Amino acid sequence: MSSIVLGTATQQNLLALQNINTNLATTQGHLATGLKVASAIDDAVKFFQSQSLNNRAGDLAIRKDAIDQGISSLTAATNAAQSAVSVLQQLQGILNTAKTETAAQRSSATTQFNTLAKQLNTLLNDASYQGLNLVNSSKTSLSLQFSNSTASTLKIAGQNLLYSVILTALGGKASVAASAIAGGAKFSVVSGLTSKFDTAFQSLQNAITKVQAAAQSIGGNVTFLQTRLDFTSQYIVTLQGGASKLTVADVNQESTNLVTLQTRQSLAIQSLSIATQSEQAVLRLFR
Repeated sequence: MSSIVLGTATQQNLLALQNINTNLATTQGHLATGLKVASAIDDAVKFFQSQSLNNRAGDLAIRKDAIDQGISSLTAATNAAQSAVSVLQQLQGILNTAKTETAAQRSSATTQFNTLAKQLNTLLNDASYQGLNLVNSSKTSLSLQFSNSTASTLKIAGQNLLYSVILTALGGKASVAASAIAGGAKFSVVSGLTSKFDTAFQSLQNAITKVQAAAQSIGGNVTFLQTRLDFTSQYIVTLQGGASKLTVADVNQESTNLVTLQTRQSLAIQSLSIATQSEQAVLRLFR
């Protein structure tokens, strides 16, 4: 069986047309997917570099969510500490008022004082966010890792601000303030009980100072975490932008390439037609 031999011009035009069609299909693929590197086959180096950057961005996105939740945990703790200060100040107000009250009024004040102290504990125990409470136990802690690096971490210890704990830690007694009111039923300026009220008042003032310090410490961590959150967000955008530079197609350039290739395709078809016609002209000589 003899093979068909094409003329040189026809072969060249066919090869050119095949090359144009291949490039045309590639360009159309870039426009359809928006990617100039969609797989390792297109460009192994750029593909895996882009994949590495995207993986890094994905890991940081998970860390970012944890930081955001950490801020919420600290915000809940800060709000609770600020509210605790308000309750302690109310307790001080009850003490001041009790100095000039009658025995019956002091009895009522004692009940009010103890009830408010219990509510302080209830408030602090309710300051839990996703099961974590940073103001009712010193055994709790918030741990955050900002990246894969083991050194890039932050651990925030919880503090026990419950009523009995903060007074005991400051050398007072949980019942000292309430007993000052109850024991002051016969209170007078010369009775010597003024010091008892003053001691109770100072114990509460020390407790307020401790709670305020805790709130300040927690609040400082919130500020830092917000800074870290903003940095992480910007870093993720940078990584994703770098990955896009390696793989995303330039739509303007690809559109221009498409028009150019379509024009070249038309010219190649015309050229192939002309080459074929010249061979047919030779054939007519034998008719």
